[in-house]
Formats: sequence, structure tokens, C-alpha cells
Amino acid sequence: MIRKKCISVLFFVLLLITNSEAQTGKDDLQPVNKIKKIGDKLIRETPFAYKLILPIHTQVFNGLNFVDFGRTFGKGKEAVAYGFTQLTVLKDTLFTIEIAHNDACKVWCNGTLVYEKKGGRDIEIKRDERSMSMSAAFPVHLKKGSNSLLIKSATTGKEWCVFLQPPSEKDAVLDGPRAYPAIGLKHVQHVDSSVASLSNWLVIGPFAAGIDTEHEPEKECRFGTMYPGLAGPITWTVPKTEVLGDVIDAKAWGTTYQWNYHNGGVAWAMEQLSELTGEKKYDQWAGNFCDFQMEGMPFVDYQVNKLRSYNSANAMVINSRLLDFTLAPSLPLIYRLRKEKNFKNESIYKTYIDRMMEYARVGQIRSKGYTNYTRTTPEEYTVWVDDMFMGIPFLMQAGLYTSDPEQRKLFFDDAASQILDFSKHVWDREARLFMHASYSSRPQVKLPYWSRANGWAIWAMTEVLMALPNDHPKYKAILNLYRDFSNSLSRYQSPEGFWHNVINRDDSPVEVSGTAIFTMAMARGVRLGWLDAKKFTPIVEKGWKATASEIEDDGTVHKICVGTMCSEDVNYYMTRPFYDDDTHGSFAVIFAGMEVQKMLDQQKK
Repeated sequence: MIRKKCISVLFFVLLLITNSEAQTGKDDLQPVNKIKKIGDKLIRETPFAYKLILPIHTQVFNGLNFVDFGRTFGKGKEAVAYGFTQLTVLKDTLFTIEIAHNDACKVWCNGTLVYEKKGGRDIEIKRDERSMSMSAAFPVHLKKGSNSLLIKSATTGKEWCVFLQPPSEKDAVLDGPRAYPAIGLKHVQHVDSSVASLSNWLVIGPFAAGIDTEHEPEKECRFGTMYPGLAGPITWTVPKTEVLGDVIDAKAWGTTYQWNYHNGGVAWAMEQLSELTGEKKYDQWAGNFCDFQMEGMPFVDYQVNKLRSYNSANAMVINSRLLDFTLAPSLPLIYRLRKEKNFKNESIYKTYIDRMMEYARVGQIRSKGYTNYTRTTPEEYTVWVDDMFMGIPFLMQAGLYTSDPEQRKLFFDDAASQILDFSKHVWDREARLFMHASYSSRPQVKLPYWSRANGWAIWAMTEVLMALPNDHPKYKAILNLYRDFSNSLSRYQSPEGFWHNVINRDDSPVEVSGTAIFTMAMARGVRLGWLDAKKFTPIVEKGWKATASEIEDDGTVHKICVGTMCSEDVNYYMTRPFYDDDTHGSFAVIFAGMEVQKMLDQQKK
């Protein structure tokens, strides 16, 4: 009897194992089942809401610091006020500080006047791709240890704010890693740590107007005492602290609903996953992403332009000068406008997309003498292969979206020309791979062949080839480049089906986002007849098997390279951190699964 029970239990366990293996095999044969797990995890874990936080005050002076006297003391009257902090260095240092302010301003370092400008003026700050430049700068001699910095700011009653920052990396001449000073009140005698954690600055005011009228803080900073102010006795305090909205459960490397290209890419992927599966929940997630961004723009604008929180959540949706935050994240918006009518917030979408279409035509800088988009970082007119994806797919979507045949032709022609012009800068004819970037001042320098950057190039080609008329004068050249590149990539696929993070270096780690993009692009080529099916179907299947092996049952995706700047140093790419669920990779994996599924379904017919 016991023996029979044991046999029955063993049979049941074997049946469960068999069913589990069968299900696993089914998932492997049906890529859509794998990527739905990613979509389901996104649905479970994305709140699409803001949480309230206090501003984060970094105590390293490596970015923007400001004192908003107007929000603390009010505006409308002529007055002056003071701000106090300390800069701490490990050795004697000559340091440059950029400054922007309204009206008159003076700055003292350790009691010595180091900056002075009189007269009325508006604040002048120029926002670049990833930095801001100020209207003036001054040097300070910082002695080893803590150095007192005192600002005196005047107002005529309109603006009243002072901004300080070190020069950006591209504007600084460095002999090694930048040693930034510490900033804040941590080492100020008789200031408690709780105050230092709340603000980098102490402020006092308002005093009677006159930049040259000397007040007590210029002679001595004394705490726990009162000074004669403009409307009565005043004392030192911290600037008004604002409450900011931040995304919930944000990660340092990639969140699902911050405004940027890879999160917009997730929404774009979810829209198309919904189309492929017929399951509305994925499109609902994409709609929630787009609505969260569009409905939140007034709030984001308030934080950026009123509270001066230039790096707050989703700030780049407001007047960015970088394709990562303009055209690329707009893809799910314009795709929804193409596919759906009379939906919530449609008018807001249209207004935003109209602005992006104008930006695509005349807003983004381009290489001199060429049509391709370019950047100002790390130097002016640097061509990044990333921007093939950041800009060109939007041009194709804009052409498909517009009802004007002339406009469609303009967008399509622009996209086709850019593919070929990008290649003149970053396509290495000898290696038959794409360099990550090309410097305008040193075009002979060859940057490494980073995997995901090469993925952006081939992805952009497929977007153009799918929509560009076959008789377009540049169609054949783009198709030939795509085929040449695909054949070149096929040489570097690992036995397991991956591509390495540095494509031509098999001593660099294998990586999922690049592998997924190459797999997706080649699956499109097989399905649409651009590539030889006999040769490339096994490559696609191996690429998908490798990609799928890094997807957990709960939807977690492994081995995704973190977002990466460009560098001449190949070791920079060899040692880049990898993360789970970085959206640079998860949206590429969803697209790969969809395209492999379509290829397999077509081959069954």
C-alpha cells in the first residue's frame, strides 16, 4: 500500500515537471509569452504618480547652487540681502565659479571681494543639452580647509535670485579628475547638523537698498543676534524650502516613467504589444505614461521655472535641447495620434507633437554641410550614432502622421538623408561597424564599437526601410548599408547567441540590450525580405534564445548596460555597470520578442 502511494506521488511530481518543461518550451517557441511577462511586471509596478519630497542638497559643489531671495523675502521693493555658505577643499586651490544674477551683486571669499557687478539686469542663463552656462565667472583662491563665501544681492523689485556653479566639464581644462569643493554649512561653527542637512545656505534680509551701503553681515556673521533690517529686526535663517514632486520608486539607472527616450520607448513598445496580442492592458499602460507626462507639464513647468528646480522629476519635458528628451520620448505620443482618434488629452498631445515636428525640422542642430543631427557635448558638432534612433524614427512617424503630402515627403527625405549622412561620420568602413561618436575637431579619432550604439543605428535603418517607398532615390543605398551591417554583425555573435558590449572584443561581457536590438532588426529583415532567410533565421533564433534566457518568470530582465557617455577609452565600455530592468534594455527586449514572433508566425504560413 505504501509502495503504491509512493509510486502515485512520484508520478504526480513527474507530471508536474513535465508540464512545467512543456510550458517553458512553449514560452521559448512563443516569444510573445516571454515579453508579456515584462509588460505585466510594468503594469504591476508603475504607479504613475508623484510623491512629495524635500529638495536634495548635494554637499559637493559639482553643479548648480542658487539662493532665491525673492521667494524667501518677497519682491516688489528695492532691497538687498545676504547669503552665506562655506566651500571646503583638501588643498589650496584656484577655482572658478560661474555666476548669474539680477541687478547688482557682490561676492566675498574669506572677507576678500572677489566679484562685483553694479546696475540693473535680468538673469541670463543659457540651457544647453545637459548643462547651463552663466553670464559671468570669477576666480577664487580657496585655502586648505573651509572657506567662507558671502553673497550680497540687490533687487529693484522684480527678480531676486543668484545662481552659482563650477564650469561644465567641457569648458574646464583638467589635469586629472576634477576635485570639486564641498559646499554647505557642515563645518560652520554653532550651526547644527539638522540645519546643514536642510540647506547649503544661510540667508538674512531684507536690508535697505544700495549695493554699496554696508550692513553688519559684511563685517561679521553672528548667530543668535538681531540686525536692523528694512522693516524691523532680522536674523539669519535658511532660504524658504519648497516641497517638490518626485517619481515614486525611482532608480538611479532607469525608471519606467521619467521623461526620457528609453521610458518613452517602453510606452511605444507597450502600444505595439497591445496590437500584437489584442490585450488592451498594455495599451492602457502606454496611455497612462503619455497622460502622466502631458497632464503633468504645468506642474513640471512650475517646478522648473518658478521653483528653479532644474533637475527635478521630468524636467526635461520642458524646453530640452537634446534629442533624448525631445523627439525620441515623443514616439508613443505621435504613434497614439496616428492610431487613435477622440481620446482623452488628444488636443494636448497634438499641441506637443506640433512643437516637436517643428523642432525636428529647425530646432535641433545639425552637422555643418550635412543633414544629420549633432550635439554640443562633449564638444560642438559631435556626431553620436545614438542620435540615429533619437531622431530618425520620429521623422518617419511624423511623415506617416501628417496629412500633407509635401510635409510627408520632407520628413521622409530628411530621414533618408540623415541615415546616409550619419554613416559618413560614424560608420567605420574598415571594421564595418559604427563608432559610438565622431568629434568634429578630430574626425580621425576612432571611438569604440559599443553594442547598444550600433543597435540604435540598425534600428533607425529598419524604421526608414519599413515606411520609405521602394522607389525613393535613397532607398537602395540604405538597404545596402543595412545588409552590409547585418552581415558584419553576424560575424560577432557569440556561440550562445549574444553580442558583446564592445562588439569586436570577446573579452568584454555579453549584453542584453544590444543583443535584443540586433535580433529585432534582423528578424524584421528576414520577415520583410531584406535579408536571406536561410542564413539569418538561425542567427535570429540564437539571438532570441540568448535574450530570453535573461528574462525571469516575474518579468525581470538581466544584463543591461547602464546609460553611457562617449569615450575614446575602450576600457570605459568594458567596465560599464550592468543592471536589472534598466529600461534601455527592457523596451528593446519587448520589441525583439514582437519581431521574432512575427517572423516565426510568417514562416508557419
